[in-house]
Amino acid sequence: MVFERITVDPAIMDGQPCIHGLRIPVTTVVAMVADGMSSDEICTELPDLTPDDITEALRFAAVAVRERALPLRLSA
Repeated sequence: MVFERITVDPAIMDGQPCIHGLRIPVTTVVAMVADGMSSDEICTELPDLTPDDITEALRFAAVAVRERALPLRLSA
């Protein structure tokens, strides 16, 4: 899968995946969505972002989680 809006550069934000051309980590965008913020609210808070950036950050996070084994507790 190709992500045109996400970059990883060891010299920027310690190599965290970021929105292309910005020092805004994908984790920041995903956390804002998880906190219940709408795309409009996120774009107001981070005016350099576009709704397409937010969508791609969420897609990137979904792929990243899918590719890893997560330490989840089993229900009793």
